[in-house]
This record gives sequence, structure tokens and C-alpha cells, in this order.
Amino acid sequence: MTRGVEHKRWARFWADEGGAAMVEFAIVSAVFFLAFFQLLGFGLFASTNLMAEKATQMAARTAVVRPAACAGVPARITSSDLAEPPRFGTNCRTAAGTCTAPNLGVPITCVGDADNMTANEIWTRIAPMLPAETAIDDLQFTYTFDPNLGYLGGPYTPMVTVELTVPNETTELFALISRLAVNAGGGTGFAGPDYRTISISLPAEDLAAGTDG
Repeated sequence: MTRGVEHKRWARFWADEGGAAMVEFAIVSAVFFLAFFQLLGFGLFASTNLMAEKATQMAARTAVVRPAACAGVPARITSSDLAEPPRFGTNCRTAAGTCTAPNLGVPITCVGDADNMTANEIWTRIAPMLPAETAIDDLQFTYTFDPNLGYLGGPYTPMVTVELTVPNETTELFALISRLAVNAGGGTGFAGPDYRTISISLPAEDLAAGTDG
């Protein structure tokens, strides 16, 4: 008799669907929020990358018409490797060695410094476009001599490269998503994507030597 009662009790228990909706809601809501935050995270990631690229383009366009952001960049092209140096005004493309520069072939590189007028101006312009964790020293400027640019005796016109690296601390939302995924499915989580270093190169115009910007 007791065995029959117990059997019926367990049968009623397994057939009882009371509260099933709450369990289903808990499972579905966890998956929904996981998908929602994933979309939000990748949207913010893509938006930050796009804004960083636009900021780097603006920085490069400004750098080519402002005094050098690095120390040691010559002001003018005043030397030649030719046995008989040509007259000032000769195009650097006329012949190999028409124009040379100090430390030929060694790019001059530095990070952004608030004490430098050009770097500070650029940073003031682009900072509102970037995540709060980004700092001026995440900018890097490189000045590379190009023998095909400029003319002998004229302003030094190197190839100017501006690089911007956005710190990966700005992907903290992905850490939240990872914890949510672990809580929902018992997985080990994942790391968010890293921001790429954005690099833009443009030929210098006159580095403000002719018109002072």
C-alpha cells in the first residue's frame, strides 16, 4: 500500500508543470541578455575603431602642416651627395642623391607629448573622439626622409606617419559578457578583441616653415 502511494506521489511530481515557465524564462532570458550584450559590445567596438581611424586621419592631416612633433627633425633640405651640388631650387627627384638629410634612412620617431605645441594641438582636437582611457602618449609620430619629396634649399618635407593605439581597457564590456556567458552555460569565458593600431602616412607640406601654419 505504501509503495503504491509513493509511486502515485512521484508520478504526480513528474507530471506537475507548475513553475516550469519560471525555469524556461530563466534559461531564455540568460541567452537573450547574452546575445544582446554581445551585439552591444561589438557595436561599441566597431564604433570606437571607426572614430579612432577618423581621429588618426585628422591627426595626420594636421601634423603635415605644423612644426614637427619630434625633436631633431631638420627645418630645411640643405645638403646633397652629388660631386657638384646643384643650385638651390633643384627638384629632389632630378637625380639620385640630389637631396640628403641628417641621419639619412633613420626615421625620427617619438610619442605624443603635451609639452610639444603640435602634439598638444592634435590631442586637443581628437581627444573628444576617443575613449577616456586613451592618452596623448598613445599617439606616435614618425618622420621619414623621402628623396623624392621637396627641393634643394626648400623646407624639409619627409613622409609623416601618425599611429594611434587605443588601450584594450576600453573592452571591459566584453569581460562582463564573458562572466555572463560563464554564469549562463558554465563555460570558461573568453577574452574580448584587441583594438588594432591605426597608422596613417602623408607627405609633409612644409612643416609650417613657409606660412607658419
